[in-house]
Amino acid sequence: MIKMEVLSDKCKGCGLCTTACPKKIVVIQKDARNNKGYFTAACIDQEACVSCAMCALICPDCAIKVSKYKE
Repeated sequence: MIKMEVLSDKCKGCGLCTTACPKKIVVIQKDARNNKGYFTAACIDQEACVSCAMCALICPDCAIKVSKYKE
């Protein structure tokens, strides 16, 4: 199983992660803001994530963690 996690307190909603994701499963949530007032990124389909970590690599604020774990 793969887990893509957004550290919402660090996310500024720049959207770079949404363009980097080859599966297009990372989106900017327009209904949730962090404590700084920014809209934050989220993965809309964890099952479709291929763990390439392109979203985490492109994030200028290190707000994304991608990890693999056994069920």
